[in-house]
This record gives sequence, C-alpha cells and structure tokens, in this order.
Amino acid sequence: MTSTMTTAADFTADTATAVPALSAAEQEELIRTHMPLVGHLVRDMLTRIPNHIHRDDLTSAGLHALVTAARGWDPTRGIPFHRFATTRIRGAILDELRSLDWATRSVRTKARATDTTRQNLTTTLGRTPTAEELAQALGTTTTDLHQTDNDVQRATVLSLQGFTTSSADDLVTEPTPGPEDMLIRREQIGYLHHAIDSLPERLQYVISEYFLKERPMAEIAADLGVTESRISQLRAEALSLLKDGLNTHLDPHLAPVPENPEGITARRRAGYYAAIAGNTSMQSRLAMTNAHGHTPFAVGAA
Repeated sequence: MTSTMTTAADFTADTATAVPALSAAEQEELIRTHMPLVGHLVRDMLTRIPNHIHRDDLTSAGLHALVTAARGWDPTRGIPFHRFATTRIRGAILDELRSLDWATRSVRTKARATDTTRQNLTTTLGRTPTAEELAQALGTTTTDLHQTDNDVQRATVLSLQGFTTSSADDLVTEPTPGPEDMLIRREQIGYLHHAIDSLPERLQYVISEYFLKERPMAEIAADLGVTESRISQLRAEALSLLKDGLNTHLDPHLAPVPENPEGITARRRAGYYAAIAGNTSMQSRLAMTNAHGHTPFAVGAA
C-alpha cells in the first residue's frame, strides 16, 4: 500500500510546474481523507473482473489518480471533490485494466464470430452445438477453437459477468441497489411480464413454458403438435419481438426502424408494441414485484 509520505512525494513531483488552486497542506489533507475512496472503487471493480488481476496494480493506479485529482481540483468551480476524484480514479483503473489486457484484436474478432455462430446454431439445432459442429460452421478445427477460447479466458474482460474474486469482507458496503436503481429494475421486470403477456398466443406459450417453467423443447413441441425445430423457430421469433418491444418502450434509440413501415411485418410489430403500451401502467408494472424486486408469484400461473 502506498504510504501518505510517498503519495506526497509523488504529488510534489507532479505539480512542480503547475499552479495549484489549494495549498500543499490542503492538498495533502484531501489525499489523506479520500484514500479510502480508492479502496472502495478498487473493491467494486474486483467483483467484476477475472481473478488473475492483482489488487495492488489497481490500487496504485487509483492512488496516483487521487493525487492528480487533488492537484487539479478547483473548489471555485462548484464541483465536489468526491465526485471529481471518483471520475478520475475510475478512469485510471480502467486504463490500468486495458493495459493488462493482452488479447489481440484478432482474438476478440474470433471470439465474437464464435459466439455469433454458436447462437445461430443453437437456434437452428434447438440445442447447444458440439465443438465439431461449431468448428465446421466456422471453417476451422476444434484445436483452433479451443485455443481461441483459452486466449479469451486468459484475457482481462471488463464484464458484469466477470468472476467475483473478493471475499465477503472486501465487498462494497452496499451490495444491494439503492431506491432509484430498484425502482428502475422493478419497472423493467414489469415491462417484461407485460411484453410476454402481449405476445401472440402461441409465442407466449413457448416463452412461458420454455423459459419460465423450464420445460424441455420436446414436450412443448408435443403439446403444440409441431417439431422441435419449429419450436426453436417460434422461440427465436418471440425473443426478437420481446427485445424490440422492450426497446421501443425503455430504450427508443435502440428500437429498429422498419424499411417499409406499411409492410405486413412492420404493421404487425407496430400492433404488438401498441399492445404492450395498452396492457401496462406504472401501477401494474410495479405490482409484478415486491419492494425487494422479487416476483411473489409464478408468472403465467393464472
């Protein structure tokens, strides 16, 4: 851990040619009182990245950013130092992580192609493809496929689906979302429920049985009197409708723009989006979950 004395020395070197807005004593006090902020931000990042990243590397980058923030902060601009420093520290931590990410652009490109092909095959086959099937679709060998997977796994991936490496004592003090985040989450869950309820009957049945009740695709196919391949197609169609329907109401800038708004497909989709709007309200969306964001009943049980 970098000491306060070392931090002050670094600060003196960094500000040799600058005209500070605060005195050296005031800057030192800011650094000393905000050092816990660096630890907080580093712990938060460690919950989202692979476990081969060392805490000390991120802490060092964060402390240096804290020193730089103290040097550049001007209290007359009205920005609280905590907010100003947080932005600088997070940026420095991300820069440090990027410098540790050795995966080449070609590896990333191969990984994206592999994921896309795997998803397409899963939709077509109705199951997860084997390594041989995936390699054949990509025009490569299983050996190369495994090598690409290994390369990506060893790389630093900034993802919310990363591995938690910290112990329980190291986690941030408030692991649960705040009131505003919880309200947004409950809104999203409510919209999803209403979007499913607004699907055409057959698509709604496939989504509810396959995802919510976790029934095998073969059983659903038998219920509807169709093949498993057809169920896979219906599932893909329903997921596409759900995605576009939710984006239309929650993230309009992500909603697709039809090439032919007067076409049959475009009109049907527009009708579906309107059906979601007609079936939902703030009260009904929040009623889908309790105050903790949990669904207190089985969806589709009615």
